[in-house]
Amino acid sequence: MGTVVWWLVMVVVVAVHSASAAVIEEKWEVEYTFWWPDCKEGIVMAINGQFPGPTINAVAGDRVIIHVTNKLSTEGVVIHWHGIHQIGTPWADGAAGVTQCAINPGETFTYNFTVDKAGTHFYHGHYGMQRSAGLYGMLIVRSPKETLRYDGEFNLLLTDWWHQSIHSQELALSSRPMRWIGEPQSLLINGRGQHNCSQAAYFTKGGMTQCTFKQNDQCAPQTLRVQPNKVYRLRIASSTALATLNLAVEGHKLEVVEADGNYVAPFTVSDIDIYSGETYSVLLKTHSTPSKNHWISVGVRGRKPNTPQALTLLNYINTPNSNNPTKPPPVTPRWDDYDRSKTFSKKILAAKGYYPPPPEKSHDQLILLNTQNLINNYTKWAINNVSLSVPATPYLGSIKYGLKSAYDLKSPGKTFTNDYDIMKPPANPNTNKGSGIYNFPLGIVVDVILQNANVLKGRISEIHPWHLHGHDFWVLGYGEGKFRRGIDEKRFNLKNPPLRNTVVVYPYGWTALRFVTDNPGVWFFHCHIEPHLHMGMGVVFAEGVNRIEKMDIPDEALGCGLTRKWLMDRGRR
Repeated sequence: MGTVVWWLVMVVVVAVHSASAAVIEEKWEVEYTFWWPDCKEGIVMAINGQFPGPTINAVAGDRVIIHVTNKLSTEGVVIHWHGIHQIGTPWADGAAGVTQCAINPGETFTYNFTVDKAGTHFYHGHYGMQRSAGLYGMLIVRSPKETLRYDGEFNLLLTDWWHQSIHSQELALSSRPMRWIGEPQSLLINGRGQHNCSQAAYFTKGGMTQCTFKQNDQCAPQTLRVQPNKVYRLRIASSTALATLNLAVEGHKLEVVEADGNYVAPFTVSDIDIYSGETYSVLLKTHSTPSKNHWISVGVRGRKPNTPQALTLLNYINTPNSNNPTKPPPVTPRWDDYDRSKTFSKKILAAKGYYPPPPEKSHDQLILLNTQNLINNYTKWAINNVSLSVPATPYLGSIKYGLKSAYDLKSPGKTFTNDYDIMKPPANPNTNKGSGIYNFPLGIVVDVILQNANVLKGRISEIHPWHLHGHDFWVLGYGEGKFRRGIDEKRFNLKNPPLRNTVVVYPYGWTALRFVTDNPGVWFFHCHIEPHLHMGMGVVFAEGVNRIEKMDIPDEALGCGLTRKWLMDRGRR
């Protein structure tokens, strides 16, 4: 019953707008350009000379057609539409090696898909570590029957920024021994930050200098200008490569109303944590008699914060923009206060009346152990002792054309050994490379338990935000220590769990999610931290394989590896 209701929800979202659905068609050219993201010149990946990329504004049910031309001289490119389910168009998901071949230099590839659900989404590069180079932008899908009431809205795209190039980072992470990339030099709000100065320097003695900006400076902050006694929707997305962030607006409360494109039961906080890959909408009510400007601050959580806060201003319409706030920016909560972070996560529950509860039982279960390991002394991340190595031939093409030699058909284990001690470094640090693919029949319910553990050295367990392509899932719960099969299932929230596409697993703990295999295709499931995915932290879910074999997939999506030869042998490429 749960599966049927879930499909009905998806169909209604699109059908409501289908009679007047629009077509949004754009031509994008992706290339490197010099830029000043944090007041220091660097190289960014720009779209049509713009960084961040252009915002897409659509209505649920609209058709989006983006012609992407790769103007990079030496590398491929793809774009993932984060939060869009790609129902019937899995080849447009934009995951290199999973759903399509990378777009070669000089070539154009057309993404053509329906934005199936309203919400705050974004897009980003999904080839190598191109997201870290700045290949990202907002994707806003509005509901034709919005139930939230507000007077205006702003987009806040949050990212972290390194002065080291992504090619240097990729080489460092793939070296023996591994060279860690370190913490980001700055945080960016809508592509703008400050590395060598602070807007709030006048509150401190010594340290950074006060920022002064010239007209049209690329690093000058974008001020949010508001009117008194109004309600504004802040659409927030995190495309960070590494950092967990915390956002606060000085002197104002934030009412959380949406998470990953799904309405949540509203709750009010003074600040929010946001992990890489997550999106939120919060409602902010302005003061009735404002007299000053206020800080919007973004700081690092979950890692020792060696990166200064990002700052911009909430500017009331009758207050001069040049007036500095009279109070210091909000202090970011202590980086390792995980209890505070968990309290925030557990407040996120589904809004009543919008979504069905999860099916009461699952048909299959995966318990995925996240570990740091070695392969010939190269540092890797692994899932159930398999470090993901995406093959040269996209899985989608291999499955469609029955090319069984294109990847390792053996799936990783569905669980790990009972005697594994998650509190200690692995007794045997070695792991193996693999294709990391799990096959599921169409229409079953699957539980996934993400289990965190210690790293290779010391007593450290890191935060991992996991993102699932092609689906939303119900977050059934969080727990401490090792997951206890048959015991912890009894604690699952089956009444009002939130629907998400990204979820965090905390240090030395577990997170449980449930999804329905109702979308034929091949879908990436991976840690959204760029270095971790680059080092093998992910798996792949294939579902409804018999449907994939009958899909009309553009040849242009599969013109590499063994599928290229298959198509050429038949005169199709």
